[in-house]
Amino acid sequence: MTTTPGAHPRFAEALAELGLDELHARVRRFPEATRTAAEAAAAIGCGLSQICKSLIFAADGVPVLVLMDGASRVDVERVREELGAERVTRADAGVVRETTGYAIGGVPPFGHRTRTRVLADRGLLAHDVVWAAAGDPHAVFPMAPDTLVAHADATVVDVRERTA
Repeated sequence: MTTTPGAHPRFAEALAELGLDELHARVRRFPEATRTAAEAAAAIGCGLSQICKSLIFAADGVPVLVLMDGASRVDVERVREELGAERVTRADAGVVRETTGYAIGGVPPFGHRTRTRVLADRGLLAHDVVWAAAGDPHAVFPMAPDTLVAHADATVVDVRERTA
């Protein structure tokens, strides 16, 4: 692990635009990929639920970003109900890159190419700090979840799969 700045250039620009330049020093780069929540948690040494996944779905064909803790799964039916959509599906890699400007596995919670509706699952707020991708599958950054939700301009909702 290194603590040298390693955010994707687009994400670095977003940090500057948001007045979050100090966050550059907190971005961590890893030689191994942190593409999945499990890989990120293992590299960082934190709990799986402290990872903030940034997942793109298509609600009636319109991209929507869902922020979810790494230990949980998104319930697409709950997302559909929340949005009042007819159909919600996972977006393919092309749509993810076109919408966000980033590849799957490196999508940050904000700083995207296009303005997208954002839903954040309430479970993220259970932590003091969560870790999210910094625009690259090898880079992550820490942030208080309420601050992350605010910068993502997210609506806090309950969209995780219920456990039996």
